[in-house]
Amino acid sequence: MGHKIKYMTKNSALVFKFLEVVVWIIFVGLCIETGALVVNFVYSLFNPLALKNLYNKLDLSDLYQRKQYLFFLFYGFILSISFLKAFLFYEVIKLIGKLDLQMPFSVFVSNQISQIRTLTFTIGLLSIIATRVVNNFSKKGFEVSQLNEYWTDGKAFILMSAVLFIIATIFKRGIELQSENDLTV
Repeated sequence: MGHKIKYMTKNSALVFKFLEVVVWIIFVGLCIETGALVVNFVYSLFNPLALKNLYNKLDLSDLYQRKQYLFFLFYGFILSISFLKAFLFYEVIKLIGKLDLQMPFSVFVSNQISQIRTLTFTIGLLSIIATRVVNNFSKKGFEVSQLNEYWTDGKAFILMSAVLFIIATIFKRGIELQSENDLTV
């Protein structure tokens, strides 16, 4: 029986190492994407002709010429969501890096899960708002449908935040039970 527990712990450790590598890869990719979006945005401010060839073949030149404030609003959505996604994965990296599988119920882990839940909810909410705003302007004749690829997963982030709320609640209760156990021993 003891051998099986050690085996499961080794498997769990391997899975967590693999997940840590995957999360790092996603984080680096999101940082590169966010950096490219920021550089493109700043460059387009000094050279509006570059608006036809923004990151990921995004063309916002017509929008910039017709309504500059909408260009800034929509690009603000893009940058905010991209930054929040990168920050979310940074927080996940911190969680995985400090998670002790022998004593998982810690205040740090509980706080990290709550932080991740908040970021996830914020990304979802901002994505849904951006989708609605863009769709409203699309109906008014603005060609902005290409922007939807930057926030297509808003509902998934909202759902994920609900799951994380449940997990955070379980962890808070686990910490309480662990503290009670420590006091009775």
